[in-house]
Amino acid sequence: MNLCDIDVIRTVLAKHGFHFSKSLGQNFLTDVSVPQRIAAMSGAAEAGSVVEVGPGMGCLTAELCRVAGRVVAVELDRALLPVLDETLAEFDNFEVVQGDVLALDLAALCKEKFGDGRVVACANLPYYITTPAITALLDSRAFDQITVMVQKEVAQRICAAPGTAAYSAFSIYVQYRAAAEILFDVPADCFVPRPKVDSAVLRLTPLAQPAVETQDEKLFFSLVRAAFNMRRKTLVNALGPVLGDRLGKDGIAALIESVGLDVRVRGERLSLADYARLADAAAAKLAQR
Repeated sequence: MNLCDIDVIRTVLAKHGFHFSKSLGQNFLTDVSVPQRIAAMSGAAEAGSVVEVGPGMGCLTAELCRVAGRVVAVELDRALLPVLDETLAEFDNFEVVQGDVLALDLAALCKEKFGDGRVVACANLPYYITTPAITALLDSRAFDQITVMVQKEVAQRICAAPGTAAYSAFSIYVQYRAAAEILFDVPADCFVPRPKVDSAVLRLTPLAQPAVETQDEKLFFSLVRAAFNMRRKTLVNALGPVLGDRLGKDGIAALIESVGLDVRVRGERLSLADYARLADAAAAKLAQR
């Protein structure tokens, strides 16, 4: 069964009375080369164990089942469970878990299903849960590699460099925890229903240690969020809500200069290393007060 064939998709879904859910961001692939490439580049063959998020009709799942020893898919929509029973009936190394990936304990799921072995994650993520889903996958610390198809703009934002328009607080969050790489683009016409934007396949390789060292991770991310909440303002003004009541504007300016940054700089120009130095200097200054 070619699960990327539009006629097969329509026939199977009609048989089960399935209707696309706009609220769940459901779009199914119609280009078989895309799931084949994702499966080949996902690390599934090497790890042997895969957690897939949102299998849909199972076109990517089938390719993962062909290269991995075992695939466990997490699917929120109960209406897709009988569809998956039919489309993946030939695979005895597949299991579906009905649930919300944002509510599941992913580390516990991996432990239960795969023991202590290596596990990779793979997903065609609905646009509306991209950020929280990637956050959940990284925070679980359960995966050797995470390969996801996301909105192209999101992939570019995740991989963005300091000083670029795409650079964001989420860029820093992901790059702090993982090496990020765009593998290839997927045009909108590869899906049904056709989305309004193109997608891209993104590979995240979690780091054994954060990309930069910082004494106070919570403060580090507080400064990052504050800087990007008011990204058009100078860092002196943007950090006011976090440090202003304890250091004052002059104290913030002195802090910024103490780590070798221009007092007029905006937060969008700082690298992870810059934020780490700033956070450590701020922690030391606050400890004196």
